[in-house]
Amino acid sequence: MSSAADDVKQAVKQHYGRRALDVITSGCCGGGSCDPITEGLYGPAETRGVPEAAVRASLGCGNPTALAELRAGEVVLDLGSGGGIDVLLSAQRVGPTGKAYGLDMTDEMLALARENQRKAGVANVEFLKGEIEQIPLPDASVDVIISNCVINLSADKDRVLREAFRVLRPGGRFAVSDVVVKGGVPEPVRRSLELWAGCIAGALEEGEYATKLRAAGFRDVSLEPTRVYRAADARAALEATGLDPDAIGDELDGKFFSAFVRATKPA
Repeated sequence: MSSAADDVKQAVKQHYGRRALDVITSGCCGGGSCDPITEGLYGPAETRGVPEAAVRASLGCGNPTALAELRAGEVVLDLGSGGGIDVLLSAQRVGPTGKAYGLDMTDEMLALARENQRKAGVANVEFLKGEIEQIPLPDASVDVIISNCVINLSADKDRVLREAFRVLRPGGRFAVSDVVVKGGVPEPVRRSLELWAGCIAGALEEGEYATKLRAAGFRDVSLEPTRVYRAADARAALEATGLDPDAIGDELDGKFFSAFVRATKPA
């Protein structure tokens, strides 16, 4: 791994480790109240029966389980499962004959997710420790891959997509929520590891995302915008990392959006 890629990975790991500890110790952040990216992603009907800590630890940009059309008996893998909310929701949808895996590299998030699984009393769930660039599952072992604002955090997205393709069964579905950008990203944002850890700086341009999916072997690629972010939405994030929102805010206005990214592995 290159030094730059390792720096990004360590920044992401530390960032989400702190967020997990925040949830455990103070109940702060996540769950849709902290920023415009995470707010309002799950309805009351979905979170009923899900431990409160799983909701608070939700740090995604979409609701892939609601859009992935999961079916009873399917095997689902969540890349970067965090506190486990999407894994628990997936387990409900695939039922007792199916299974939901969560993959995360952060010990604190894994501990939180396993505790949430225990509280929810869900048996058809397994949380795995590992990196999304090297998925610890055999070839052709899952039906659906979901993810929620995590693939953009990787410094080696091509490898992530190749791994996703490898573990999917023929005809399997790639159905993730991610932050995507229209056009280029200002260099100060790209250089900020904190913003990378917060889902913004690592975002792919929409055409590049589609190209990378096809290069990995996927077909039927589509990106559907679900929420567009304005310059005002990024103000707090920019200020927190020492950037001047008035200087670069206009360069971000309307360029970042959450998208539901779909693709299939040929049968």
